[in-house]
Amino acid sequence: MTDVGAVLAAMPVIDGHNDLPMALRARAGYRVEGLAADRREFHTDIARLRAGGVGGQFWSVYVPSDLPEPAAVVATMEQVDAVYRLVAAYPGDLAIAYTAADVTAAIRAGRIASLIGIEGGHSLASSLGVLRAFARLGVRYVTLTHNHHTPWADSAADEARYGGLTDEGRAVVAEMQRIGVLVDLSHVATATMHTALDAATAPVIFSHSSARAVTDHRRNAPDDVLARLRGNGGVCMVTFVPPFVSAEVAAWTEAAGQEWARLGLPEDLDAWPRAPRPGEEIAARPVPEQGPGGDHPPAAFLPWLAAHPRPEATLGQVADHVDHVRETAGVDHVGLGGDYDGCDRLPPGLDDVSGYPRLLTELADRGWTRADLEKLTGRNVLRVLREAEEQATEAMWPSTTLGRDRA
Repeated sequence: MTDVGAVLAAMPVIDGHNDLPMALRARAGYRVEGLAADRREFHTDIARLRAGGVGGQFWSVYVPSDLPEPAAVVATMEQVDAVYRLVAAYPGDLAIAYTAADVTAAIRAGRIASLIGIEGGHSLASSLGVLRAFARLGVRYVTLTHNHHTPWADSAADEARYGGLTDEGRAVVAEMQRIGVLVDLSHVATATMHTALDAATAPVIFSHSSARAVTDHRRNAPDDVLARLRGNGGVCMVTFVPPFVSAEVAAWTEAAGQEWARLGLPEDLDAWPRAPRPGEEIAARPVPEQGPGGDHPPAAFLPWLAAHPRPEATLGQVADHVDHVRETAGVDHVGLGGDYDGCDRLPPGLDDVSGYPRLLTELADRGWTRADLEKLTGRNVLRVLREAEEQATEAMWPSTTLGRDRA
């Protein structure tokens, strides 16, 4: 059987999506201290990243897509700042990276390469100037939408408005690829996936999506889109979010939400707490998640929960999605995007960022070779980064000393 330890030594995991910056804002007032180990209110700390064989992480700088666009730009800047502060607090463990060469150099130095991805085009406020400003801050991907349409692209979470991308949306995609910012198709409608691929001249990514043929969820990529990644050169980074990998969990989540609404129970009114003001410290808020999947449901919801216990997704189901993306898109077009700290729970065995070796062991048991597992863990997304850089006609990412010795 393939030696998973050897795989991770040769090519550590480069994960496409982790929401720790959002969790730090919501639960720690953006404080970055104490993340070396034993932060069990999060899915992520440095010790568990090390245990999971993570060598590179795209940190998501998500902000809610129902914020007014100017407010979304400010909040996204705060999220970008949180990533830089996080990396600065742990210089022996983390390193800001902008390019494939930076990632390779950080891994060689024994540090975890830290890249930045924007989760939703609302953070651009329909401005190519804002896009370029974020690129100059080191943002390397932008998800075209989150859970609401932008004025130029359809989201998967709502009824179609534009039929994919508008002409403005095509111009956004063109500018992203001109300056080397990856186009991320997670969260977008199927029509948006296709129109973005029609417009794309460089590889695209799905930073955290699974296979719709395995679990019929709108957030997953359908086979006709996955098949197009072969020609585009892109990569689908399979996510671990339970409703996306298990039809049973997806059905339960839908039914639980309907019952929650029927009972008139409130949504989390403070799901996006404000950032600290100048000179202010905001107390830590180890508040349990609210909503139907929370750990402390209200009394009115308990009878329904007793009659409908929440099912668990499994590590094997995640492996099924990885296998399907490999079969449909090809082994050169699959990666991993766990979405840690972006959902309330994950499949047993993948409970936190230490779990990647267990998934790799499952895949090795299914016959994956060392070379193929190395493509999955990081070589594929490194190739995509490198090709986007090579095709960019005006690179805007900052310079570092990390990648000067090119791999």
